[in-house]
Amino acid sequence: MIVQVHTSSDVEGGERLSTEVEALVESAVGRFADRISRVQVHLGDQNSGVKGGGNDKRCMMEARIDGAAPVAVTELAATIEQALNGAADKLERTIDSHLGRQRDK
Repeated sequence: MIVQVHTSSDVEGGERLSTEVEALVESAVGRFADRISRVQVHLGDQNSGVKGGGNDKRCMMEARIDGAAPVAVTELAATIEQALNGAADKLERTIDSHLGRQRDK
């Protein structure tokens, strides 16, 4: 499973953030790793840091599941860390549900 991290210009990225995101994704959906080819993580600040405001940090995660349509979730929060954690939780639940439906067919 490949994890790709993309940040907008107003989010401070780097190797440390990428490593943390990869670990978070692995802990959330690692049990599905044999079915997922790639997870893309997009991080951004809705207000570009200029305006400020609450719940303006955005995390979108998209998982490419083998033999199925991609699954995407989005979380808005006050901090990047909260947005990441919320999106990882949503992604885990969504993939679990999606694969459960496929198994039941």
